[in-house]
Amino acid sequence: MMKDILSDRLKEYAPANAIEQENALAEIMQHYVLASLARARFFGRAIFHEGTCLRILYGLHRFSEDLDFVLKDADPAFDWKSCVDRIRHDCAAEGIQLDVQGRAGKETAVRKVFLKTDSIGQILNLELPYARHATRKIRIKLEIDTNPPGGATFETRFITFPMATAITCMDLPSGFGSKCHALLCSEYVKGRDWYDFLWYASRKVTPNLDLLSHALAQQGPWAGQQIAVTTAWFLKTLRSRIMEIDWRVAAQDVARFIMTREQEGLRVWSAPLFLQHLEDLAGKMAEAGR
Repeated sequence: MMKDILSDRLKEYAPANAIEQENALAEIMQHYVLASLARARFFGRAIFHEGTCLRILYGLHRFSEDLDFVLKDADPAFDWKSCVDRIRHDCAAEGIQLDVQGRAGKETAVRKVFLKTDSIGQILNLELPYARHATRKIRIKLEIDTNPPGGATFETRFITFPMATAITCMDLPSGFGSKCHALLCSEYVKGRDWYDFLWYASRKVTPNLDLLSHALAQQGPWAGQQIAVTTAWFLKTLRSRIMEIDWRVAAQDVARFIMTREQEGLRVWSAPLFLQHLEDLAGKMAEAGR
């Protein structure tokens, strides 16, 4: 039964190669983890966001490795133990055995824990379209900010696999505001973040500048400076950042997370492409009065 469920789900992805197959298997596992977190009432106090959130809840056309969350209210006492125990219990009931690695302690505001399994690969080994070592592990990182910046707003979205489940997540303007913090403050080029920028901008989403302002004040090169994050400041600063990027490196970073049919689009990644989208965003922000 479980084998049929997983096999049918994998067929929906129609992977074109072994990399896409591995991404699909990881995403199937992410769904199980999210459903288990919902059963644990996790989303009463936490908000899903970042790339996997966009992928699973909003249809972003790239895969993502991690499950990222923020608490609704700061809580230095939070740890992952009770949630991980529930995830392991629920997955075991489905025949999926999990190993837990990493520290889930309280040393920093951002708490991480890693879940690993080879069960899905073993269950599906003879049904997979591309060769895969049966003991190769799927790894999922859970990460939560226990002292998040203020200003975020959220909404409820739903998944239907492995069961109908309500997920609390950042709304798109807040997600974009958080993403812009990463774009402005990251110490290295992460093409996945810039892919997400194109996704937001092409959908005419405007960033939550209140959230961005709080995030910049809390972490990064502007921390503690109380920068006035106006539309003009934001556009000027992001424009400068775009001009600094090596777009060949950025495209290489995101390539393995998108389907083969989209790879050709990475050839046109360049400063002019992103500046055009920034100008379109500027017009949308002007219309919105931001």
